[in-house]
Parts: sequence; structure tokens; C-alpha cells
Amino acid sequence: MTSEVLNQTLQSWTNGTLEYSYEVTSARSSETAQDSDFTDDTNRFTRPWLTFAATATILIMITGIAGNVLTIVALLKCPRVRNVAAAFIISLCVADCLFCVFVLPFNAIRFIEGTWSFGETLCTLVTFMQYGSVGVSLLCITMITINRYIMIAHYSIYSKVYKTTWIMLMIAVCWLFSYGFQIPTLLGVWGKFGYSHQLGTCSILPDDEGRSSKTAMFIIAFLIPCIIIVICYSRIFWVVHKSEKRMKNHSKSQCSIPNNLRAVDPAAPLSTGSSSSANNNSISYTASSSAVKMATRAAAANTDNRDAKAKRNEWRITKMVLAIFLSFVMCYLPITISKIVDKNVSAPVLHIIGYIMLYLSACINPIIYVIMNKQYRQAYKTVLFCRASRLLGFTHAGSSVGGKLNLVDTAFFYLADQIVPNSSVFWARVCLILCFT
Repeated sequence: MTSEVLNQTLQSWTNGTLEYSYEVTSARSSETAQDSDFTDDTNRFTRPWLTFAATATILIMITGIAGNVLTIVALLKCPRVRNVAAAFIISLCVADCLFCVFVLPFNAIRFIEGTWSFGETLCTLVTFMQYGSVGVSLLCITMITINRYIMIAHYSIYSKVYKTTWIMLMIAVCWLFSYGFQIPTLLGVWGKFGYSHQLGTCSILPDDEGRSSKTAMFIIAFLIPCIIIVICYSRIFWVVHKSEKRMKNHSKSQCSIPNNLRAVDPAAPLSTGSSSSANNNSISYTASSSAVKMATRAAAANTDNRDAKAKRNEWRITKMVLAIFLSFVMCYLPITISKIVDKNVSAPVLHIIGYIMLYLSACINPIIYVIMNKQYRQAYKTVLFCRASRLLGFTHAGSSVGGKLNLVDTAFFYLADQIVPNSSVFWARVCLILCFT
């Protein structure tokens, strides 16, 4: 009896030990399997290249945050650069800032550690933010391009299309479409966000049924906007070419008209002889008509100069937006080509360079603003050196108040230059500002 009880006790103790050992082993194996979900093949991405990628990502992150925040503050503070295009540029800068703040830090740490160590939830959210901010950036560039096209090719409807309400609606559509298009993927209905072992990064993966939104996202959110931008710029350059050709022909025709005509007083009597009174009337009328002609020509020249300056400014902005689009495409082509050509990541260096170029798109736009636009450079100086922003001198197609001040300022200063001494123009300008503020 005692031996039977002892045998049962030993048997139960042995079974309990085995069960406990099995539970511990299975728990450890599940943790190991979970950790292996975010483990890369160390032979693919070597340590020197990972260090280089981490350093480049950190530098791009710092430059992108500083440059985009500076651009937002400059556009909000300086009326000279505050126009319709600036509203979309601010939206573009906000998207790039979100990319630098919520995407690049995690990717920099991923390069440093050689693996993703933040879990599945952050992997999903970071990928959602990455694709959303990229979509907003490209759609904002598309909206600016359409704005340039309507400004140059269809100016008659420009003021009807670009009202404050419509501008805010366009910007809202850019954000809602870019992030709303990813909600099915976020919910796992149409693909899913997760960690890709082959690519070594968080990306869009096929769901349990093999569906993925990558192809549709590439066509709708990248390819179609690029086609629209190319068509708009083709039309812009065609319209500008025709306009320049028409202006050259007009200038040639103006040069061929003789300039030896003089005004004749219709009230003066015609006579074959010469008298002192007739000569006096002729001289006085000639002097008055000459003064009228000079004033008319001066006013016309001033108007032409103002219009030419506004057109040059609009054309500079148009070329700047074209440079932004080309830089965007150049930054996204390497990673796109490497993912298509090298799906198995047999050449990891190409993928690392592609990622760095992708991240570079978030900080390159402020550099383009500085290089290509003098007014943006002045706006940056105003913010950096805490200068007082100029109250007048709004750009063309700006706000309604800006347009009003611009016209009044031009007319007023033409009269001021003719009537008051140059030393008094400053006080006249002060009076003008006080009248309209």
C-alpha cells in the first residue's frame, strides 16, 4: 500500500515537472518566434552600410524639420510670398514635417540596431504615416501645378476657382484621400501593414488571401498625379512659347510704325500764312499735348513694368514647382526601381541608397526654395534675423487685401514721384499704410 502511494506520488510529480517544462519551453519558443518576425539576415545589410544609412537618416531628419518649419513660419509671416501657391506649399511642408518626425527616427534606430525593435503596432502606424505623408506631398505638388496652369493658360477663371473656401477644400481633399485610401490596408481588408523580411523594413504586405493595395496605390496615388503634372507643364510651356512669339511679332510691328506724327489742334483755324497768334496757339498746344503724352506713356510704362514683374514672379514660381516635382520623382525612382528589379534583395546597397533618396525628398524642397526664388530667400532672412516684414509689395494672385494695396501703392507712388520731393515719399507711404490698416 505504501509503495503504491509512493509510486503514484512520484508519477504525478514527474508529470507535473514535465508539464511545467513543456509550458516554459513553449513560451520561450513563442517569444523567440515573435522576435524572429523582426530579425533581418545580417549578411544582407552589412554594418558599414547600416551605419552610413543611420547617419544620413539623422542628418536628413534634422535638416527636414528645420527647413520645413522655417518655410512655414516664413510663409505665414511675410506677406510678399503669401499667395495661393503658398497655401499648398505650407501643406506640403506640414506633410514633410510629419514624415521627418514620425517616420525617420524609427528608421534611423532600425538602421542602428539592424532590426525593427518597436513591435507590430508601431510598425503599422509608422508605415501608415509614411505612405500618407508621401501621398499628401505628391497631391499638393499636383495642386500647385494645376494652379500654375490655370494662372497662365486660363487666367479669366482664376479668381473664380481659387477662392479661400475652394483652396481649403482642395487641401482637405489631399489629406483625406491620401490617408483615407490606406484605411482598408490599415484594417487588414486590402493587404496589411507589416514587417518585410526581404526588404528589411515595414511595408505593405499581402493579406491572408494574397491581396495587396500596393499596385493600386502606385497607379492612383503616384502614376496618375505624375501624368497630370506632365500634361499641365506641357500646356504651360506651349502657352508661354506662343505668348513670347506673339509679343515678338507685336514689338516688330510697333517698330515699323513711323514716329514723326505730331498733334494738330482741331480748333485752330487753317491758314497758309504765318501769324504770331497762330504760332503761340500751336506752341502752347504742342507743349500741353506733349505733357499729356509723357504722362500717359509714363503711366503705361509703369503699368507694363508692374505686369511684367508680376508675370516674371509667377513664372519663377512655376519653374520652382517644376523643380520640386522633378526632385520628387528623382528621389522616389531609385527605391521603386530597386524593389521591382531586385525583389529578393540580392544587392542590399541599392536598397539602402534607395531609402536614403526616399528620405531626402522630405528636406530638399526648402533648399529648392532658397536656390530658385529671391522672395523666399528674403522671407527666410526676415525670420532668421527677426526683421520686420514689409507690409506692402504683395505678389500677384495673392489675397484680395494684398491686391488692393498693390494697385493703390502703384498709383500713389507714381503721383508721389511727380508731385512731392523724394524725401517726402517715406511719409507718404506711412500715411498710405495708416489709411489701409
